[in-house]
Amino acid sequence: MSTLYKLSDSDGKTMNGTQWGPGVSHSGTGKGGLCGPGWIHAYEHPLVAVLMNPIHASFKNPRLWEAEGEIAIRDGQLKCGCKTLTTVREIPLPEITEEMRARFAILCAKEVCADLSWNAWADKWLSGEDRSVEAAKAAAWASYDAAAWAADAVAAAAYRPSWAAKAAAWAAEDAAAAVYRASWGARCMNLAAIAEKACAVSRK
Repeated sequence: MSTLYKLSDSDGKTMNGTQWGPGVSHSGTGKGGLCGPGWIHAYEHPLVAVLMNPIHASFKNPRLWEAEGEIAIRDGQLKCGCKTLTTVREIPLPEITEEMRARFAILCAKEVCADLSWNAWADKWLSGEDRSVEAAKAAAWASYDAAAWAADAVAAAAYRPSWAAKAAAWAAEDAAAAVYRASWGARCMNLAAIAEKACAVSRK
């Protein structure tokens, strides 16, 4: 049995009005793909749960639950599925800022981008030396993979702050997908460690 994490809306519900709460269990059939009715979705790290919310469930005012279940299927490290999941208790939702989301996207992309000019921009953005929209747009043109998505997201966030959370989350998922394509069978990105780094640095 693994300790997992489940997001719900402000009423404690998920898809199709499924109600969660302390000691509540729900089950699927255990058949088919992860996005089908056979599995109950969960996350292996609370930060990953919150960072992925804009492009997974997109709950406006999410609640976070500590849960228990046996992992039977995974989408890399983005999310996992259990045949039966039990929410044990509600826990505080990590406070994720727009800067943290941007850091997460950039750090994910750095795992696979070998372009020297893009990495030079990324390092300057992460250090705070240059966070201009112009530099981000130039970096996006320097690469045509997940790194470009990350730079575009940061540029969009700087240009229109209201886009920041969703744009950075999209970039993070595209970056993660690129990592799995590039390193399948050899290595995989530690999303939990990257999420912790992105969020811890921003809190200093």
